[in-house]
Amino acid sequence: MQSSSHRAKAIAAVLSANFFFGTSVVAVKHVSPALIHPMALTGIRIFFAGSLFWLLYLTNPVATGIQRKDYVRLFFCAMAGIAINQSFSITGMSLTSPIHASLLILTTPITITILAAIFLRESLTAIKIAGLLLGMLGGSILVFSRNTQSTFGSDEMLGDLFVIGGALGYSSYVILIKPLMSKYQPLHILQWVFFMGGLVIIPLSLPHLQKVSWTAFTPIHWFCIAYVVLGGTFFAYLFMNYAIRILGAATTGAFIFSQPFFGTAAAILILHEPLTTPKILAAVCIIGGVLLANYKRN
Repeated sequence: MQSSSHRAKAIAAVLSANFFFGTSVVAVKHVSPALIHPMALTGIRIFFAGSLFWLLYLTNPVATGIQRKDYVRLFFCAMAGIAINQSFSITGMSLTSPIHASLLILTTPITITILAAIFLRESLTAIKIAGLLLGMLGGSILVFSRNTQSTFGSDEMLGDLFVIGGALGYSSYVILIKPLMSKYQPLHILQWVFFMGGLVIIPLSLPHLQKVSWTAFTPIHWFCIAYVVLGGTFFAYLFMNYAIRILGAATTGAFIFSQPFFGTAAAILILHEPLTTPKILAAVCIIGGVLLANYKRN
């Protein structure tokens, strides 16, 4: 049984991780797509975060013990969780409003429930189906109730769809990685999925990186990029893995509701984004849907 001090540290870690995940949406919005293409930012994020994971490993190298057959699964995990999730999420965040992006990220537990039912044969009860429908309704409200005069551009609907696509990629990653999580250390898995994902994303990002006008960047823009790489990726993943080890995956996953709170608060305070009635209604539907979709009788 974990001590109360370890549990308190784990709760602080998972809240910090969700804070970084949620507020990094605003950081992305500050630099992309105005100064840097979303794919270029994705390449920077994966390259530097992946390098830090391997540097952390080199400070205390131990045998990973990963079996040859599992590298194939790791590759597909990297394609879903890094290549698709990261590129779609960054592109979506750059096009849509931060509040939309923060709320639509909550579709991740819903898509996980759907994929688990299809590929893992997990049962779908009437309550879960009601949750899925309610969550989908909330997502639809966000996508189709956008303001055509929005300051975030005319591609807001496309951005919403990219965010949902990123959530679907991450959900696929969770399903694929499940058999490996019980066999290997989470840090080893992160090292390899970032490395394999980088092999695909970094070459695709190079043409866009060559077009970036780096002299146009101000200190706040550099801070935003560092925040996305360090806070929204490296530390967030480390904190999340620590919390999973102490609290368990289910308890850690429940804290995902704090992520849109942080993202919405940052969008209102920093970008002065309005919190409209459709957004509130969508939030109620999505959060209610996630609760019902993950409801379990004692």
